[in-house]
Amino acid sequence: MKALLLGFGLILMGAAAAVAHDYKAGAITIDHPWAKASIGQAKAGAAYLVLVNDGDAADRLVAVKADVSELVELHTHTMEDGVMRMRAVPAIDVPAGATTELKPGGLHIMLLNLKAPLVEGESFPATLVFENAGEVVVEVAIEAAVGGQHGHSGHSHGSSATE
Repeated sequence: MKALLLGFGLILMGAAAAVAHDYKAGAITIDHPWAKASIGQAKAGAAYLVLVNDGDAADRLVAVKADVSELVELHTHTMEDGVMRMRAVPAIDVPAGATTELKPGGLHIMLLNLKAPLVEGESFPATLVFENAGEVVVEVAIEAAVGGQHGHSGHSHGSSATE
């Protein structure tokens, strides 16, 4: 019985480690990097995360590198003549003592010319490049393309299937 309980405990610890989504770069905590699974033969994808700056100095996310696509850009949405449009931005501000959320319908990481579909349940590495905190490699979980919940402690990230 002790061996069974020990084995079960090890399985639970392994599962907890597998869903750990927090990373650090200097004073910045990167929470739950995730991307939407591809729909059909889509050649573009989007990734999201939360940046928490616990430091006294502002920083900026200036680039993201990922081998899953030929091009990776930082994007935002803007309203132009009543139409929501995406546009690339040179950096994403991460103010001191503040949280910056990359989410559907807002700031996001655009993955252009995907080399292969993004498959739900898989993941891929990405390198976040900060102006001051430097580089940090994160593992981006690929989650359902549709639906309000993406499976991380019930956080809602919208229901848009495309960015």
